[in-house]
Amino acid sequence: MSEYKLRNRKRFSTNIKKELFEEIQNLSQLTGIPKSKLTDEAFEDLLKKYQGFREWKEDRNK
Repeated sequence: MSEYKLRNRKRFSTNIKKELFEEIQNLSQLTGIPKSKLTDEAFEDLLKKYQGFREWKEDRNK
């Protein structure tokens, strides 16, 4: 496999439920949005969801 230089991105590999993968693949095909962009959006939403917890945890550890 050739090394592809990523300027603004970091390669990330994980495993997900087959059903989730199929849904993401279908959504990508229907919308024309690449799976990597859909994944970015999902991670951004997850980080927003847990922002309060992260701040609480950081304050607690001071």
